[in-house]
Amino acid sequence: MLPCNFLKRPEVPPTAGRRGTLSSEPPLSATLHEAVMDSVSSVRDSLPEQYRAHFETLRQEIIDFTKAHEISRESLGKPDLLREATCKLSIPDLERLALLLERFEYLLKNGEPKEEKLPEYFQEAERLYNLREQYTSQVSLLEQVGILKEGVILGIDGKIYPIPTLEQIAMRLFERRETLETKHDQGFTKLLLVPFGMSLDSLRETFKQFLIDYKKNNPSFYLYTHEPLWVWSGYQGADVGDSPNLVYYPQSFTTKGHGGKTKAQILKEQEDNQDSFPGWTVHLLQPSNPDEQNIETPKGFASIPREGRGIPQGDLVPRPSLEAGQSPIEYLSFLQSSKKDENSPYHGETGLTPEDWIIAFMIHLIETGKPLDNVANGMESISYLIGAFFLSPIHVPRAYWFHNDHQTLLGGNDPRSQDGNNGMRSSVMI
Repeated sequence: MLPCNFLKRPEVPPTAGRRGTLSSEPPLSATLHEAVMDSVSSVRDSLPEQYRAHFETLRQEIIDFTKAHEISRESLGKPDLLREATCKLSIPDLERLALLLERFEYLLKNGEPKEEKLPEYFQEAERLYNLREQYTSQVSLLEQVGILKEGVILGIDGKIYPIPTLEQIAMRLFERRETLETKHDQGFTKLLLVPFGMSLDSLRETFKQFLIDYKKNNPSFYLYTHEPLWVWSGYQGADVGDSPNLVYYPQSFTTKGHGGKTKAQILKEQEDNQDSFPGWTVHLLQPSNPDEQNIETPKGFASIPREGRGIPQGDLVPRPSLEAGQSPIEYLSFLQSSKKDENSPYHGETGLTPEDWIIAFMIHLIETGKPLDNVANGMESISYLIGAFFLSPIHVPRAYWFHNDHQTLLGGNDPRSQDGNNGMRSSVMI
């Protein structure tokens, strides 16, 4: 923690890619306070029209920051309150707040954005992942469907979990740039923000409503609106309670000795883990447009190829595609062995969970206009979600778009099942 008089301390220890100094006093003018507090601001309307969107972006970032760090917006207009409220912040967070307020104050005073060079870590994230656009579009979707409310989600433990900030993700990517270099070269450039901490039942209901709303806005999209999402009964309440039936990130699909954890256990561990995003998981996957990702934002998610149809990717460490046709046990065993082998082209990859797949499906449909894992087209596959499994009966989640009935399905299969229509998609968790 920093001392409460941090605002009077101009120098902070320099860190890679971060600003080396803090201004002695963040701007706290009455105009700035009014601009942040008012939902429809006369201050915004006084700006040139081309900069009003920038005003709204900065304003929302400040609001999101204060919510995420439990700082009252009222304190932005009272220096003494702000000093007290920010005592608990880390140096990077203090720098971030000072920078946001500085940019906002400049815009209000000068009527135009301040030209400035992005920090090194942010430049890298933009160059390699087009991160800002990916992040902004996914946050917007999460807000539109009602998952993200005022910048947070409600976890199964009753706690509030703020969404990871753009800067936090950019910094994480920068800090792991050496280990992620190979995965980037293999095409893992598509961001996926997952509200892991919320209940799976709530997420499924949100998903169902999303499909219905998408159909209303896209009449040509064929959907069985009476039951847009068919769900196996084993999902009901599977991640909550004293003895939840759903286990995450197992090392084997066995009742005992599986090495996995419940959602509640993972949320508890995240509280004390500085390398985690409490309540959330953040992933990189391969996009559906790998040949275009150098000239535009990655779109959608790559399908699971049928046997013999995979295309290797990567020049540093060529990675053959994980093709359909194996059992969940075989896929999990393969990823477990790859985790121990740093020379494996699949090193660092993890199977998806039902939460991951639901969010990925929504993003994929919005960005490509096509459902994810449309097995009926003969090219895509059903997705085994080996990042989780049910204890009783021992089943592995699987998900796909059932074209014949025009609905999505969340089911489960025996982990020994093997079929040419079923495969596995992996991600890199950051």
